[in-house]
Amino acid sequence: MSPTDPVDPLDLTARLIRCPSVTPADAGALAEVRAVLDAAGFACTRVDRNGTPNLFARWGAKGHPRTFGFNGHTDVVPVGDPGDWRHDPFGAEIAQGAIWGRGAADMKSGVAAFVAAAADFVRSTPPDGAVIVTITGDEEGDAQDGTVAILDWMATHGEAMSVCLVGEPTCPERMGDTMKIGRRGSMTAFLVATGVQGHSAYPHRAKNPVHALSRLVDRLATHALDGGTAHFDPSTLAVVTFDTGNPATNVIPATCRATVNIRFNDAHTSASLTGWLRTEASRVEAETGVTIALDVKVSGESFLTPPGPLSDLVADAVAAETGLRPALSTSGGTSDARFVKDHCPVVEFGLVGQTMHKVDEHVAVDHIHQLKAIYGRILRDYFSG
Repeated sequence: MSPTDPVDPLDLTARLIRCPSVTPADAGALAEVRAVLDAAGFACTRVDRNGTPNLFARWGAKGHPRTFGFNGHTDVVPVGDPGDWRHDPFGAEIAQGAIWGRGAADMKSGVAAFVAAAADFVRSTPPDGAVIVTITGDEEGDAQDGTVAILDWMATHGEAMSVCLVGEPTCPERMGDTMKIGRRGSMTAFLVATGVQGHSAYPHRAKNPVHALSRLVDRLATHALDGGTAHFDPSTLAVVTFDTGNPATNVIPATCRATVNIRFNDAHTSASLTGWLRTEASRVEAETGVTIALDVKVSGESFLTPPGPLSDLVADAVAAETGLRPALSTSGGTSDARFVKDHCPVVEFGLVGQTMHKVDEHVAVDHIHQLKAIYGRILRDYFSG
C-alpha cells in the first residue's frame, strides 16, 4: 500500500486483534498504530509508566487553540476458554459480514477507525490546528498508569486537547443510536464487622457480627439514594458479596464481611456517599456493640459534558452518516473519559457493543467503515466550523 493511500480500518482492526494484548500485555498493538500515524506525519511518543504501554501522537503545532483529540485503548479482557469460541479469539476471522475476535468491539475497531480517519484527514485536508491521538494499554486493568499517565505527561510537556472524543462502543442496538455525554461514578465499599465469638446455644454471651452486618446491608440496599437527575438515571447500590467463612453450625463467628458497589449520578460525590456509609455503620455499631470497619475504593466520580457544541458536532456527523440522531446518554460503566473530563470537554461515540467482553466478540465489517466515515466527518466539520 502506498503511504498516500487511504488507511483501511478493517485491515488495521485485524492486525490489532491478532495482537493478544490482554491487560497488561501490549503484544505489539501500539506498534501497529504508531506505524500508521508515523506514516501520516504525526509526532509519536511512547509514554509508558510502570510497565504500562501508552502512546501519544500529535499532528500540527503544539498548544494550538483548535486541537481535536481522540482517546482509546488497545488492551483487552481475557478470552476465557478458547474452546468456547467459534472462531480463534486472536484470529481476526471475517465471517457472516463481521470480524471476530477479542477486542473487536471493545475497542480495537474503534481505535482503528479513528486512527485511519485522523491519518487520512491530515494528509488530504491539512487543518489549521492540531490533531492528538492518545492510546493506552491499561483501560481494562487498574487504569492508574494508562490515560492518567498520558494526561500527566501532557501537562508536564505543555500538550493540550481543546476537546476529546473517546471511541468506546456506545450504541446498544443500532449503529448511531447512542452517544455518551457523561458517566456515572463508581465506588466499592468493603465492610468488616467484628463482634465476639461464642456458642450458638448461648447467643447472649456473644456479639454476632452476622446479625449486625445483615442489618447494615439491608438498610443500605433498601435506601433510595435519589430519583435521578436531569441527565442521569437514579443511583444504585448493589450488594455483591456477603461472607463469614464459618464452617461450623454451632459457632457464632467473630467476623463477617460484605462488599457493596455504588453507581452514582451527579447528585452525589464519592465523599458524600462515603460519609453516608460511615453514618449508617456508626448507627448499627451503637445498636449492636459490633465494630464495623469501612474501606472505600473509588473508580471514578460522576461527570457530565453538558449538551452543546461538542455533542452537536458529533451528533450531526452521526446523523449524516447513519440517518440516526444519537440519544445523549450517561448510562453504562466507567471509561477513561472519567480522566479526560478533567483535561477538556469530552464525549464518547463508537460501535454497537452488544458482544463486548463476551465469547465470540465481533462487530459488523460495514460498521467499522461507517465509523471511520463518522470520525472523518467530525474532523472536517470541527476544523471548518
